[in-house]
Amino acid sequence: MKIFFPQVKTIDKGHGRIEIRRLQSSDKLKGYIDFPYAERVIRIDRTRIKVKTGEESNVRDYAITSLTEDEADDKMLLDIIRGHWTIENKVHYVRDMAFDEDRSQIRTGNGPRVMATIRNIVLSILRLLGIANITECLRKNALDHSRIFRMLGLA
Repeated sequence: MKIFFPQVKTIDKGHGRIEIRRLQSSDKLKGYIDFPYAERVIRIDRTRIKVKTGEESNVRDYAITSLTEDEADDKMLLDIIRGHWTIENKVHYVRDMAFDEDRSQIRTGNGPRVMATIRNIVLSILRLLGIANITECLRKNALDHSRIFRMLGLA
């Protein structure tokens, strides 16, 4: 008996590597696993190949979703899982690169949470203004303190 449906596959090339992702899901385990709202079990195989060296690494992950096949097919599930990294790349990475957050000396009480909130607000405002290069914008604003007010239409 075959448990997983045929796979959905994507191939991406970038950052000096080729990444192949394969996702398969199954609803045949529904009722066998003791997990609330479990509709499907997902198997994700990821292969990463470094272009220069040909070095290959393989990872297999399993997940459970409450989404039925009608709510999200396997292609959509793969997109959702891939989209998780958008948060990492668009928020955490930018916060660290633009604000050098990892070297922050603020470590006690509510200070770290407050500063993270302020940084997120700044990033959100700049993105709403259509700024693509956050670091460059922050640098220009640091050199011209009235620039941000002009950008916001307050001066």
